[in-house]
Amino acid sequence: MTEHPGRPDEHPGRPDLDLELIAGQYADRPRLRPVLDAVLAALPALPALGPVTVQARKTFVSLSTPRRVFAVVQATTKSRVDLGLRLEHEHPGGRLLAARDLGSATLRIPLTRPEDVDAEVLGWLRRAYAENAAPPPARRPSRRPAPKLGALTVVIEGFSLPGLTCPPDAAGEHHDVHIALCTKSTQRPALVVPGKPWLATEPVPGDAPSARWEVPVTVRRDEDGFDFSGPSVRGDRADRHLFLAWGDVPGDGTLRLIRGSKLKLTGADPRLVEEAMRPGHRLVARIRLTGTGEEPALTWSAGPGLVS
Repeated sequence: MTEHPGRPDEHPGRPDLDLELIAGQYADRPRLRPVLDAVLAALPALPALGPVTVQARKTFVSLSTPRRVFAVVQATTKSRVDLGLRLEHEHPGGRLLAARDLGSATLRIPLTRPEDVDAEVLGWLRRAYAENAAPPPARRPSRRPAPKLGALTVVIEGFSLPGLTCPPDAAGEHHDVHIALCTKSTQRPALVVPGKPWLATEPVPGDAPSARWEVPVTVRRDEDGFDFSGPSVRGDRADRHLFLAWGDVPGDGTLRLIRGSKLKLTGADPRLVEEAMRPGHRLVARIRLTGTGEEPALTWSAGPGLVS
């Protein structure tokens, strides 16, 4: 291991960095080695970073703060290096793609040449370092759950689905895209999402004319207003939401995550929630899943026996 290296083989005085492991990673893809070197060479120039420990492992190089690993660099294919970033509060979008089998990384940025290590990439490196260098927040005293108010059924109606194929990214083209509801429940058949603690249930093909999911939610209320819980509810008190996962379904019981759509329950008008909790009523989230149009991307409504 070493701190703030440039090109590894230019630093023979740092024996902790295993140069043989690095050479082995790039033996059959030598044109990608400069990409790794560009990432390592950029570390000393990042003014926001403190000490960085670099360690070569069998298939990747890890970058650590004094607290834990914040990034990994892996030659994933013969034409691509993945910069994996541990950003636990960030979702895929733009150059940030979902990470699979990249150690503790939650997201990745594909790199194919040294020039890809640009200002945006360095900004994400700073962000990942900062998030993983800070000590974990002090544990707050356990907050007693708000009194249970009742049950709520949320109906998600999806329209303008993306189709079975998505434009190619660094992972290649996507040919069997489905959209599914994320849940921790094992009561219904579901697909495993590699690297995630939740499941994807009721997948709908991306070329379907529409999609519909029905979600049970428990509603509580205290002096701060409504709170929501249930096997499909995610996020902390200020960010309770339902989540639709987009991904390839290769037929092996998994959904390979591409991106997702968040439906914030905290964004629904409390008056609609109250109406939807009446007997026989539903809270309906109508979401446009692709494209543009005059209709808003997400609208909430409530009423009796609403169906798609």
